[in-house]
Amino acid sequence: MHLLTDPLQFAFFNRALIAVVLVSVLCALVGAWVVLRGLSYIGDAMSHAVFPGIVGAFLTGGNLLLGALIAAVLTALGIGAVGRQSGLKQDSAIGIVFVGMFALGVVMLSRAPTFTTDLSNFLIGNPLGVTPADLWGALAVTLVVGGILTAVQKELLLASFDPTEARAVGLPVRRLESLLLILIGLVVVLTVQLVGTTLSVSLLITSSAAARLLARSLKKMMMLAAALGTVGGVTGLYISYYANTAPGATIVLVNTAIFLTTVAFRRRE
Repeated sequence: MHLLTDPLQFAFFNRALIAVVLVSVLCALVGAWVVLRGLSYIGDAMSHAVFPGIVGAFLTGGNLLLGALIAAVLTALGIGAVGRQSGLKQDSAIGIVFVGMFALGVVMLSRAPTFTTDLSNFLIGNPLGVTPADLWGALAVTLVVGGILTAVQKELLLASFDPTEARAVGLPVRRLESLLLILIGLVVVLTVQLVGTTLSVSLLITSSAAARLLARSLKKMMMLAAALGTVGGVTGLYISYYANTAPGATIVLVNTAIFLTTVAFRRRE
């Protein structure tokens, strides 16, 4: 038992555990939609597309999180606009907007005199450095995103898988698509700040993809993705503590192992 209880004497480890659980639930809420709609590329794309917002906030002395949120909203609206105006598939629109936004951030960064630790930490993330304020913020975003998705679940399902019928019954398909992209951006921004880009994408995609192989409904898929992400996160944190490895990368490896185990289990059925 001491192997389980010894790390709990440290406040930073307890906060990291809570953060991983909250982030796992938050990512499961939107990760299910990402996997079902074939938008797996968007997690990594969003985490880079918010770069100009972060750099802009850094250069002006503003709040980095607010800058990232503004960039995420602009990116989401830009993806929808490019897709509609050009007629390209959504994955192509994501790639175009993502590269353009990231390049804008690099150009803006070239004007900065220094690349500070604060900006670096925001981009890389550190589960063991989570503060109580971060946890309250994560809880608030989880409740907001969960409430919105619950309120529009039926409409979003119809708009996602039968847009023609959705338009026929008068649903605002474009607005629903934009809303989903904005929510994904919000989740990515928060999780990148807390746990870093790599772990953010892993929780958003890997856990939801594993749940997709086992669940037959959207609700069960979300619940299972949250459970798998939590198990992987907690296990990874304990392994990183005793093996003295990077916590975020260790959790990603555990999540990947869970996904591969799920694939092997499905093949044996």
